[in-house]
Parts: sequence; structure tokens; C-alpha cells
Amino acid sequence: MLLEERETLSRWKTIDPTDINFALRKIVCLLKPTKDITHDPATGAMKIRTLTTFKNFHMDFTIGQEFTEDLGPVDGRTCQTTVSWEGDKLVCVQRGEKEGRGWTHWLDGDKLHLEMRVQGIVAKQVFKKAD
Repeated sequence: MLLEERETLSRWKTIDPTDINFALRKIVCLLKPTKDITHDPATGAMKIRTLTTFKNFHMDFTIGQEFTEDLGPVDGRTCQTTVSWEGDKLVCVQRGEKEGRGWTHWLDGDKLHLEMRVQGIVAKQVFKKAD
């Protein structure tokens, strides 16, 4: 899936300047990530790969099982994360240093939507299927 559009990401980077350094916050808004998601329904195992020309992030987990997520490559933090299905949406709840942090993925036709949340701020990205 290739990034097609984004909304509010510039506001996302201003949440707390101590969370992510200034240069990284600027770079994030310029990147056009690619997503690769695989799921084994038999075991609940899921892999999400977010790939950019700057940094790549890999997330491996089992649906419904809390795990310690190492976000060092992204913003230097760790948190307790649980990803589960809520209807046809994949919902992530991250417990740690900030309230209301997490994300939701869902499909609408051939588009993958991503909504990221923290402290009442929502940023959205829409990906389209790669050719």
C-alpha cells in the first residue's frame, strides 16, 4: 500500500517537542511510507511493515495479546500495546507515557485508512494498493 494522502500530520508533530527531535518531526511530514500487512487468521499472528527511504518500522504481534512494543526506531519510547479487531477495524491501544495513544486501520474499497491518536489529536493517512 502506498501513501496517497494525509491530514493533520503537521499538527501531530507539534504535540510535544520533547517527544521527537525537531529534525525528525520535519522529516516525518515529508515521507511517503509504504505499508505491507500480513495476517494469519489461524494463529492471529500479524506483521505490519512501514517502509520509507528514511527509516523502516516492523511490528509483529498476535491479535488480542498485549506485548511490549519497542518504538525506539520511531520516537525512542516503549509502551504496552494491544491490537484487536473491532468489527472490521484493526484497533491498537498503546499504554505508556501519554493518554489516548493508539491507531486504527481499516479498508474501504482498495484504500487502507490509518487514524493515529494521542491526547485528543487525530492524524489520518490513506494508502492505495500498489500497482
